[in-house]
Amino acid sequence: MSLRTKNTSSFPRWVGHVAPLLLALLLAAVWGSVVQTQWNLQALVKLGVDIPASTHASVILQDLISFAPVYVGILACGWLPALPAALFLARRRPVWRSPLLAAAAGVGMVAAVRTIDAVAPMPVFIDATRHLTGLLAMAIGAVIAGFLYALLTKRQ
Repeated sequence: MSLRTKNTSSFPRWVGHVAPLLLALLLAAVWGSVVQTQWNLQALVKLGVDIPASTHASVILQDLISFAPVYVGILACGWLPALPAALFLARRRPVWRSPLLAAAAGVGMVAAVRTIDAVAPMPVFIDATRHLTGLLAMAIGAVIAGFLYALLTKRQ
């Protein structure tokens, strides 16, 4: 007699997590890319550089094309240990599942960025994360993405 319940799907359970995870990564990457772009543009404005709205938009688009894919890799490195740990803890406390996944996504992002900063030759890899305010602004996107992932993978 088997203690396992029968899986009615021909796919393993983790397959249902792939699309929500990719969507969460996309959300966090777009958020982080836009935040870091705005951070950099505001630094130039503070120096007296006039930046027209069209330039603003084109720089955001360029960063979405060039920086966001790199940031997806950074997020993935941070989330790889953080999200499974949160899911493990959530099995013991199911009511904490969404907050655990949201927090894990944020902490994983911060850990990945700080790890890169520790080994990169430049002082910081992402200028927006140089100060706590920018780091938290980018982490908010990861937290929201972690919460989205929790909602999309919630068992009925």
